[in-house]
This record gives sequence, C-alpha cells and structure tokens, in this order.
Amino acid sequence: MARLAMKPSLKGRALRLLSQREHSRKELEQKLKPHEETPGELAEALDFLVAKDFINEKRVVESVVNRRSTKLGAARVRQELMAKGLPADDIADAVQTMRGTEFERALVVWRKKFGAPPADGSERGKQVRFLVSRGFAAEVVRRVVAGADEL
Repeated sequence: MARLAMKPSLKGRALRLLSQREHSRKELEQKLKPHEETPGELAEALDFLVAKDFINEKRVVESVVNRRSTKLGAARVRQELMAKGLPADDIADAVQTMRGTEFERALVVWRKKFGAPPADGSERGKQVRFLVSRGFAAEVVRRVVAGADEL
C-alpha cells in the first residue's frame, strides 16, 4: 500500500528548525519563504510561534553570545547578531557586556592558537591579523600580543 507523502506545514518546518537551535524571525522568514504557498501564510505561522514564545529574540541573542563569545570578539559577534535581524538595543547590550571580558577572551584564543610570543615582525603581524579577524578590538589585540613577551 502506497503512503501519501505529507508535506510538513510551515509551523512544523519552523519548529523543526527551532528544535536544532534558536532562530530569529528574520532567519525563519528567509528559510521558510520558498515553502509558503499562499501570501500571508508564513507571517501568520511566525506570529503564532512568537505568541507562544517559540521565537524569542532575547534568547537568540543569548544563544549566539554563549556559543560564539569564546572564540570571537565583540565586533564579530555584533556582526552576526545584526545579520540575524535582531533588535539594535539588544545587540548593543550584549556587545557592551562582552567588551568587559574582551581582553581575557582574546588572551585565551591567542594562547590556544599561538601560545608563544612572536619571534619577529612577521610572526607579530600574523598574530595581530588572526585576532583582528576574529573580531577583537585593536587595542585589546595590541595588549595581548605585546603582553605575550611577558608570559
């Protein structure tokens, strides 16, 4: 007996995505737009999920900060949060909190990658570029790489 293939509803697809990790409304709109069959159907489904607190922008911010702050600086995390379409004031609060631990986090990342002070200018440049590409502030990077000589 042949079974009919059931297509998951937009709510079902959204819940499956949300079960894997927190998503912002903008992310879900982008991922689910191709599956919308009638105009307004997606907005209605997402409104329902927001009302039931399955989609929560503050949880998305916390999730991204918790996952990414161990490896990335505040600038890079801010960029990721902005790409997710999250509220600017929530992003600003998260970035401000991260800046307080920026030096310690940069030092941990630097130790894991390099662990030794730069031997010459070329190595110094390599270490600086690595930390800057991870989104750490230039002043923090200078302190970490300069302080590496005293470790």
